[in-house]
Formats: sequence, C-alpha cells, structure tokens
Amino acid sequence: MEHYSQAAPVASGQSQSAGGNTVPLVIVTILFFMWGLLTSLNDVLIPHLKAVYTLSYVQAMLVQFCFFGAYFIVSLPAGMLIKKLGYQHGAVAGLTIAAAGCALFYPAATSGYTLFLIAFFVLASGITILQVAANPYVAVLGDPRTASSRLTLTQAFNSLGTTVAPTLGGMLILGGVVLSADDLAKLPAVEQAAYHAKEAAAVQGPYLALAAALLVLAILFALARLPKIAEAEGNGAQSGFKEVLKHRHLALGAVAIFLYVGGEVSIGSFLINFLGDAKVASLAAADAAHYVSFYWGGAMIGRFIGFAVMRTISPGKALAFNAAAVILLVLLAIFSGGSVAMWAILAVGLFNSIMFPTIFSMALNKLGPLTGQGSGVLCMAIVGGALVPFAQGLLADTISLQLSFLVPAACYTFILWFGLKYANMYSEK
Repeated sequence: MEHYSQAAPVASGQSQSAGGNTVPLVIVTILFFMWGLLTSLNDVLIPHLKAVYTLSYVQAMLVQFCFFGAYFIVSLPAGMLIKKLGYQHGAVAGLTIAAAGCALFYPAATSGYTLFLIAFFVLASGITILQVAANPYVAVLGDPRTASSRLTLTQAFNSLGTTVAPTLGGMLILGGVVLSADDLAKLPAVEQAAYHAKEAAAVQGPYLALAAALLVLAILFALARLPKIAEAEGNGAQSGFKEVLKHRHLALGAVAIFLYVGGEVSIGSFLINFLGDAKVASLAAADAAHYVSFYWGGAMIGRFIGFAVMRTISPGKALAFNAAAVILLVLLAIFSGGSVAMWAILAVGLFNSIMFPTIFSMALNKLGPLTGQGSGVLCMAIVGGALVPFAQGLLADTISLQLSFLVPAACYTFILWFGLKYANMYSEK
C-alpha cells in the first residue's frame, strides 16, 4: 500500500545524469508496484484461508498480525542491516527474503495454517527491509527539485499494485467452490482433508510466480548502476526517541497513524466477507474480490485529487473532512444494507487516500534535527495494522460482521479530532 513506503529520513546522496537514471528508476518503480500488490493480496487470502481452515474472524486476522507485526519488529533491525550492507545490497537482501516468504507458501499448502503465518511474517520482513533500502533512490535518481514528482510517480505505481491485486487474486486463488463449515462437516474425514489440500494448494502457483519475480528483481537491482547513498550521522537513537516524544503533535500523530493504518487494513481485511453477507450483496468470494479493487483504486484516484485540493486547503482541514466522510460512509454501511451498504464501504478508499501522508507530514512538522527519529516512531506505529483488525474480528465473532465496522469508525473519529486540532498548523508562527 502506497502509504507504508516512506523514504529513509536520514539518507542523502548524489544524483546521476538524467539519461543514466532511467533504468534504475524503472526498477525502483517496479519495486513499489510489487510491494503494493503483495500487501493487497492479503485481503484475498484472509477470506480464502478462513474458509479453507474454518477459522473464526479473530483467527483469520492472525494474517495481518504477522504481516504488520513485522513492520514493528523488523524496522529497527532493518536499519542496522542497511547501515552494514549499504542501501543497494540491503534492497537485494530485502527482495531475497521476500522471495523466500513467497516460496514458503508452497509447503504451507500441505503443512497447515501455522506455516502460512510464518510465511507472511518472512514476506513482510523482506518488504520492510526493502522499503528502508529502496526508497532513498527515488530522491537521488535525478534532480532534487523534481524528487517529489518522482515520488508521486512511484507511489502511483504502488497504488496500481494494490488496485490490481484483489482482482488478480480473485481469479487465481478464489476461483474454486468454497464450502460452508456446515457443508464441509457433512463430508467424510478423507474428503474433508482432500478439500483442504486442494483449496490451500490454490496459492502455490501464484506465490511461486511472485517468488520468481522477486528474485529476478533482486538480480536486476544487484546489477544496476545506482548512486551511492551516504548515511547521515545521528545523535543517538535512544535519546532522540525520548526527545521527539516530548513534541505533542508528534506523539498524537503516532496515535493517528496507528489508528489510521489499523482502520484501513481492518476494512480491507473484512471486505470480501462483508460483500458476501446476505444482508449486503451475497457475492461469491471471487466476485467480491473484483470489487475490493474499487476500494484500493479509489485511494489511488483520491491521491491525485488531494494533491490538487491541498494546494488551497490546509492539510488539517482536508484530513478532518476526509475523516468525517469516512465515518459517515462506514456508519451508512453498518446501518443500511444491499447496494447502499456495499458502495458506501467501497467509497471509503477514496477518502483514505490522503490520510497517511498528511498525518505523517503534520506529525513531523518543525521537528528539525529530530525528524529522523520522529519518522522512526511513526513507522513503528504502523503496527496498528496488526492489532486493530483483531478488535474488529472479536466484535465480528461475538456480535455480527456488519456491526464490527464500528471499530474502524471509532479509529477515524480520533483522526477527525487530530485534523481539527492542527487545522491551522502551517499558518502558526
């Protein structure tokens, strides 16, 4: 997803000539596309694995717990690894580890849910390392004055990856007939085992192909002539973290990032099941997956709309407006039904678009030399994507799937308050 790929905050480097940058920039852009695609595929795999292994919603959310938990656990070690290997070799290491994670899906299909969870963690660990290593190249591959436009381009391809993944996953993974728990229970034990093996094996081909693609990218990245990036010296991470948390807007921004990522990931994780609900659209999983692309596609479109709008409207006010719109849409999805509920929840993606980068930049405002540490705090707050879906899963298991969307609605309420509180941040002296 485009907003989880932040540039390393303390990286610097020298740009090459424009002509020599084309091939490296193409490779880096493909990287952005790939990790968008890999992250968004979780929204397809969650309902698939839930049906295959007859999991509760809370058990199914272990996928996001392992995936986004890696951001929290691996971020700091990734920084140390990059410092030792360098950015280019670090990116190669990240791609290789991500490829290994994808390859683990093959034995997981015959070993059970636990190995799938390990595979998700390994895959996300590789992506985390890759993001820390690869992002600085967007800034240094060309004129510094056009770095923002290059970042917008690569982020757009990241959004493209998140948009095409649900449709692609729906065709390749969700094409089979998924039995309900009741129908499955009626089958003899041997047939149940055969069913589980067949459905779990649906992920083997697609993820082996992804593993091969990542290895090819690793080779291309290793051979590419990229500019050297020098790591800026810091004043000590531990003291920096303590100092940066004294800034109230940064601390509140970290909470907002935690809740935003949690809310967005939670909605995406439950979308296919929500659209399959008899009160909503009664869609088969493969058909519902196509509509999930509207959710992520809306975020891609909204990014460009937001870029234009925020040239005249303060980021805080735009953030508050979008958060209010999301709250209303989610409540509409909860308390209505049919096509109204379906399109209301899908429209949330459009208003999600600007939230992460807007919160991120507002939280880092005027931190000066502490910007690097502040960015580290915010990136660790992405762990919300691992924890908030658990809360919604618990509510879905105990009350109902539709009412469980009150959890993300509550998350966006804090974001609304944060936007209003700092609506005039950039006009203050």
